[in-house]
Amino acid sequence: MTGQPNVVDVDDSADPRLDDFRDLNSIDRRPDLPSGKGLVIAEGVLVVQRMLASRFTPRAFLGTDRRLRELADDLRVTSAPYYRASPEVMAEVIGFHLNRGVLGAAPRPRELTVDEVIADARTVAVLEGVNDHENLGSIFRNAAGLDVDAVVFGTGCADPLYRRAVRVSMGHALLVPYAWAPAWPDELASLRDRGFRLLSMTPNPAARTLAAAMADLTDDRVAMLVGAEGPGLSERAMRATDERVRIPMSRGTDSLNVATAAALAFYERARVWSGGQERSDQGSDDT
Repeated sequence: MTGQPNVVDVDDSADPRLDDFRDLNSIDRRPDLPSGKGLVIAEGVLVVQRMLASRFTPRAFLGTDRRLRELADDLRVTSAPYYRASPEVMAEVIGFHLNRGVLGAAPRPRELTVDEVIADARTVAVLEGVNDHENLGSIFRNAAGLDVDAVVFGTGCADPLYRRAVRVSMGHALLVPYAWAPAWPDELASLRDRGFRLLSMTPNPAARTLAAAMADLTDDRVAMLVGAEGPGLSERAMRATDERVRIPMSRGTDSLNVATAAALAFYERARVWSGGQERSDQGSDDT
């Protein structure tokens, strides 16, 4: 604990101390661009709390007095300033009215390597071509809730630290370890060398069902591959896996949204993991 939150009152939207939060909707000036300030922006009380619990060290907050009261205990762990402002000043700074009432900004830390994130992992999600930030955020939220230990990115994926992805993930993009595969899909061989069984998701009716495949992998380390909305996984990536698996579909539907399909894969894995015992219901505070 560091004591009381470091509160700084600001009533001028032009104050340069607020520049980390300026123009969040700007295409070329927003602070979470890797090519610019390269900041990670947490939006809302719950996401700020998860930032404080993560490896992303906040350097400033901007929020209303109401949100300060809600976060007072959490902010005791940091000396980063909390710039307290009115909703009107906040709107002038960020470019729109923020219903959630608070933002946190943190520098991007060193990127983790694939070896680091899979070292102690039993279950890994591997993504190729998932370039929609909302789908990406949903996959992180699903991964956190369904016992996925890490996420590995292949080619063509969106930035998991973009503000929308972090928001949709409910902050779990800051907590679930992830890494970029520098050589794709050759990096899949390193997963296999470390004892992972690789499953690729496909709508192909000739593939074995997801449930049947997972039932045979109860005690194995498993990496589950999902691809972009529409085209799915590349043939080259699927050839590098041990087995292609499918979710049985009805009414002529060929596939599900990628985040939904990933959630079903994560659930099947969680359901059979550890000797086939059902996972206990831990509940959730996500809203």
